Amino acid sequence: MPVLSEPAEGVPDVVTTERGLLECAEAIARGSGPVALDAERASGYRYGQRAYLVQVRRDDAGTWLLDPMAVPDLSPLDRAIGSAEWLLHAATQDLACLAEVGLRPRQLFDTELAARLLGLPRVGLAAVVEHYLGLSLAKEHSAVDWSTRPLPEPWLRYAALDVEVLGEVRNLMGIDLAVQGKAEWARQEFEALLTWQPAVKDDPWRRTSGMHKIRKPRVLATVRELWYARDAIAQERDISPGRVVPDAALVAIAMESPTTAADLPTSPRSVPRYGRHWLAAVERAAELPDSELPPVSVRTDAPPPQRSWPDRNPVAAARLTATREMLMAFAEAHTIPVENVCAPDPLRRVVWTPPEQTDAAGFEAALAAHGVRPWQREVVAPMLAAAFEEHTG
Repeated sequence: MPVLSEPAEGVPDVVTTERGLLECAEAIARGSGPVALDAERASGYRYGQRAYLVQVRRDDAGTWLLDPMAVPDLSPLDRAIGSAEWLLHAATQDLACLAEVGLRPRQLFDTELAARLLGLPRVGLAAVVEHYLGLSLAKEHSAVDWSTRPLPEPWLRYAALDVEVLGEVRNLMGIDLAVQGKAEWARQEFEALLTWQPAVKDDPWRRTSGMHKIRKPRVLATVRELWYARDAIAQERDISPGRVVPDAALVAIAMESPTTAADLPTSPRSVPRYGRHWLAAVERAAELPDSELPPVSVRTDAPPPQRSWPDRNPVAAARLTATREMLMAFAEAHTIPVENVCAPDPLRRVVWTPPEQTDAAGFEAALAAHGVRPWQREVVAPMLAAAFEEHTG
């Protein structure tokens, strides 16, 4: 299989000046057709999810690589793109960090999401390029530290190749979506991405690995204080929290509740290095009144775990099973992952707490309230109505 190893116009220089940014914007404005974009972050190395390199390509404009560290405001490029269609692969990975530097799409095409809708067995960029163009796209630099300066030339070549053929892939995918009758599905999915925002969860410290070991509120409070202490260190040093100390170390400290430096774990080495921070966090947790301790479990408005449905509400369990069977048959017939027809969460919610009107119209309205797209509602609502008619309670 041919290997896509070199950008058509070679590896471009990285734009690091306002003048270079304006030259890029002028070239993109003169270009034609959609605009392919990508961003490289330093996940696992730096604090947060900011972009450390932005790639952009357009027909008749070529490929440009921009350094947001040197030119943090890319709004001139945003104005140059205007209402042109963005081409992204896995848009939700990049939309937030691109917005931080002033880039926001007015319309977009997500090649990863299109691959899911089309039922491709693998949806990574390399697999999609291989499927449509018969080219092998190397991904050996995907997990490097993109905050490194200067960026090595092989990394820049890799970054430029990520947007090299998105336009060709998009055109071929558009044909397939139309042939399979999924063009409108894709349009609605892409339109929803224009207002997508990353989920902000309450109590992020509860996602600490190993929390399942802890059942005492005081120890939970200690994990919480340690988590926020680590986050503050990570933010100040601009490194990933996991590189300060891993989650396992936080849980170990919380369970031991040390009072002196000698009581702290000696491994990894970063534990004693920041010992005073951990001891202060443990002390803060120890001084909290019982009324301020976090509960072991958090109440949510979500339905109970599905495994408990047969005992708690066997009719709802039967309705969910019947609906899922119809969904799976539809997904198989249309070669699409079942979760792309309807995500599990809204489906469970409307089955557990159904609308007063349990016909197709009632379920369409209920699903809409949970953000389910119109095309999905048209498919799923009649299935729900049939399941409720079959299983009366």
